[in-house]
Amino acid sequence: MSKKNNSETKPMIFFLNEEKEPLFSKKNRALLTDPMDDNNPITVQVLGVCSALAITVQLKPAIVMSLSVMVVMAASNVIISLLRDLIPNRIRIIVQLVVVASMVILVDQILRAYAYDVSKELSIFIGLIITNCIVMGRLEAFALGNGVWRSFLDGIGNAAGYGFILIIVAFFRELLGSGNLLGYQVIPDMIYEMGYVNNGLMLLSPMALITVGLYIWFQRSKNRTLIEKN
Repeated sequence: MSKKNNSETKPMIFFLNEEKEPLFSKKNRALLTDPMDDNNPITVQVLGVCSALAITVQLKPAIVMSLSVMVVMAASNVIISLLRDLIPNRIRIIVQLVVVASMVILVDQILRAYAYDVSKELSIFIGLIITNCIVMGRLEAFALGNGVWRSFLDGIGNAAGYGFILIIVAFFRELLGSGNLLGYQVIPDMIYEMGYVNNGLMLLSPMALITVGLYIWFQRSKNRTLIEKN
């Protein structure tokens, strides 16, 4: 009797081999860490920049937007990964849009029920997650070709990288523009009595781009491999 080939296909559970690598192997951890720095969707891939302009005047909306995108990306990546062998190639973009739109509507309804003021402040920008280049890009480039667990980590990692930049920009814009953080006064009255004045320019949209640009400069000065060659 011939021996079984060692390369014989092993049983699969949620697209993961029973003799799989550890859940948080170095390769899987990179899916979480790379988007935070060397492969950040905003500062390296230059995607989703519109959100940095629109919702970073205050820290609270930026945090809520970041969490919303994380939920949508993680859930959408998992669903598309589960369905990837069933989706006809010709209609894959339509299917992806339907999945993302369903997740966005669910998140929007939850915000309306439990955080109505923030939902009202974010207004149409929650709905625009549907067309966010980061969300659709990861579905097309990653979830369609990888298993559930790796797709989930990829969604969490890219959403965290996106949210990290939003929160940094919002932190400096709210602090320097109004002296507050999360609606609470941070800069003491004593500083104002010494002549300090809030920088109203930080509350204007161009300052979001300038803040992102300064972070890009800092990031590339720290890691010069990110500098594009002519």
